Amino acid sequence: MFRSAVVGAGFIGKAHIEAIRRLGNVEIVALCDEDDAQKKAADCCISKSYSDFRQLLENEELDVVHICTPNNTHYEIAKACILKGVNFICEKPFTMTVEQAEELVQLANEKHVKGMVNFHNRMYPMVNEIRQMIKNDELGALFSVHGEYVQDWLLYDTDYSWRLDSSQVGKTRAISDIGSHWFDLVEFVTGDRIVSLSANFRTVFNKRKKPTNNVQTFTKGAGSDFSEVDIDTEDIATVMFKMAGGAIGSFIVSQAFSGRKNTTVVNVAGSKESAIWTSEDLNNLYIGLRDEANRILTKDASLMHGHSSSLVSYPSGHIEGFPDAFKQGFKQFYSSLNSEGEYDYATLEDGLREMKLNDAVYLSNQKQTWIDV
Repeated sequence: MFRSAVVGAGFIGKAHIEAIRRLGNVEIVALCDEDDAQKKAADCCISKSYSDFRQLLENEELDVVHICTPNNTHYEIAKACILKGVNFICEKPFTMTVEQAEELVQLANEKHVKGMVNFHNRMYPMVNEIRQMIKNDELGALFSVHGEYVQDWLLYDTDYSWRLDSSQVGKTRAISDIGSHWFDLVEFVTGDRIVSLSANFRTVFNKRKKPTNNVQTFTKGAGSDFSEVDIDTEDIATVMFKMAGGAIGSFIVSQAFSGRKNTTVVNVAGSKESAIWTSEDLNNLYIGLRDEANRILTKDASLMHGHSSSLVSYPSGHIEGFPDAFKQGFKQFYSSLNSEGEYDYATLEDGLREMKLNDAVYLSNQKQTWIDV
């Protein structure tokens, strides 16, 4: 039985707790949160609580720490875990800067500590099916890749959360928050790398109304009691890119796209077939053909490639979604602590890769030119 602890008890921390408990071989021994840790632990039926992650690491014998805190805390907590010899799973983005990520990757390798960055979109079965199809040359030479990741929770100037504070999230917001998911997913699925890109940002509201009380992410914004704050990160970004294998592509990320709550779309076009996946219909894979009828492959382990079918827990017709992707990623990570194998979860090196892409996007927008990655 593995012993784990979760640092951060917000929306994503609770998602980690639920997924961990579904594994069956992991005990959550403690919860750490700066604010009202004891009550939050009790609410989650966790016996021990801490308000300081340093005390948590000092007092508990842990195999894995789940880092579910704002971006600006990831580096310090992850580094403390590495120095203590504790493996960790970190929410994205990995760190605030490329330099921090490089340091943690090197240090983790030196200390033989394993880490995962939670790019959970990799773990949906039908996304993995595209990856297997490309590996088997079923799509042929890749011509183009395009898509989107769009939300509407910041559509109004009264919408606010800590994710709008650049001191907590870094110099990009929509890109680091959701664009990094899309970047990672596309490079994972295609097995190829983006080598150059051109980006444009738009900040819809340069000022927003920040409530004087605490507001959780994805909840409604300000009432009558608020203060106006300056916004210096992007609500929308468009990116064009070129890949090492010759494919070209584009995508848009937006947190101000009315009616789209959390939509990810990936389109991959090859010389033989195309494949289209959307998170709003995540158990179906659309396969496009030129000389015969298009196909829809519905999630069914008996009809899928062997590796991608390993991500299927339920019979065909039973939807597997966001909580299941978390479970599959955590299952792979905990398994990797004891045995070698082919794992799909994003490593710390993948987290570093995304920091480099984020930086390239930011620099491209600043200079209004193409940037090599």
